[in-house]
Amino acid sequence: MELFRNTNFDFLGKKWPFIILSLILTAAGLVSLAVRGGPRYGIDFRGGALVTVTFAQRPPVDKVRAVLDAKGLNADVQEIQGKQDDIIGIEQREDKALQAARQTIVDSLTAAFGQPANGKLNINGAGASALADRLRVPLQQASVSMTDPQLNDMANAVMDYRKQHSGLIRNLDDLRSVAGVTPKVLEVLKQQTYPDTLAIVATEVVGPKIGAELQRKAVLAVLYALGGMLVYIAFRFEWIYGLAAVIAVFHDTIITIGLFSLFNKEISLTVVAALLTLVGYSMNDTIVTFDRVRENLKIMRREKLEPLINLSVNQTLSRTVLTSGLTLLTALALFLFGGQVLNGFSFALVCGIIVGTYSSVFVASPILIFWHNFLESRKHPSATAPAAAKSTVAPKAPAPAAPKSPAGSPKASKQNVRGGTAKVK
Repeated sequence: MELFRNTNFDFLGKKWPFIILSLILTAAGLVSLAVRGGPRYGIDFRGGALVTVTFAQRPPVDKVRAVLDAKGLNADVQEIQGKQDDIIGIEQREDKALQAARQTIVDSLTAAFGQPANGKLNINGAGASALADRLRVPLQQASVSMTDPQLNDMANAVMDYRKQHSGLIRNLDDLRSVAGVTPKVLEVLKQQTYPDTLAIVATEVVGPKIGAELQRKAVLAVLYALGGMLVYIAFRFEWIYGLAAVIAVFHDTIITIGLFSLFNKEISLTVVAALLTLVGYSMNDTIVTFDRVRENLKIMRREKLEPLINLSVNQTLSRTVLTSGLTLLTALALFLFGGQVLNGFSFALVCGIIVGTYSSVFVASPILIFWHNFLESRKHPSATAPAAAKSTVAPKAPAPAAPKSPAGSPKASKQNVRGGTAKVK
């Protein structure tokens, strides 16, 4: 499919605005990283515990921090925009201390913002098996005939309903639509359980040693990917092509990480996966352009390099728009509708696709032109040096004319000619 036919856009003639934009983004990202002391690593890399809490009515973040500080927990509390969720993070600790701190968070928040149990089971904090065990005898006493498999299926259906509603059942009457919850079962549920106003919907615990190891392996994975692609492209094309492609990909990675720092976003394992995806994506886009440049070099040997690269970019324009455009739409859908878990991954993809697409043209290609002009400037003086040397030598004075001897004179005269003697009869 060709969206564009016979286009003749002067891409390289507009390279300086994009190069300046890249320099600004790179400088801003590096300054942000320096001010913040490096990237903001997630729990995956720095180690610690991450607890996601959802509230029926979310309290102010300051109150949540005050409750945790009173328990001696130096926790980082963040709001999830558009939801009633808070993410509570605890820095590096030993594994046993992390587990104890997690339980302290749960108990502290329940005591401060939850409802008193009054001897009932918290349906927002219990599992399916605990709910089934709690209801088994009361259902028998209420003359509700239900076998153990039916009871377990009903308890699992209640847990599925809770999961579909952000991990929180706000009113027990809402369970009327759940399979197996008859009016008599609902009456027993109200007698034996209650819906608390908060729930722990996710917990992630990573030890500090594992976090440091994951951080080291993530950096090595990106560097190995860049090095392997440099070797491949140098073998497939020429070393300068490989160097230009790797510089462009490194440029994409640095800008993407800088944008994460500017927007104060965490770098987690999923973000590293996105960065590795971008390394391959951007490299593939650059190789397609370079491959067309190599083909055109064989056909148009006398053409200058800059017009030839412009022609190659125009010839691959349809392919670039189709692949980059469709991939960008997919990444945007993940960013807008993928939720908190995929937010960092999709943000890296959106930024990387935009930056990687223009870097293939406005970063990698100018490097080839710069190297070509550099080689030509080195060849030019050596080729013109002999001609320049000849033009700087002073011309020799002409030899004086020999005096004429009288016609028919029998005498012979001697005349100096350029340092020698000649006899004239």
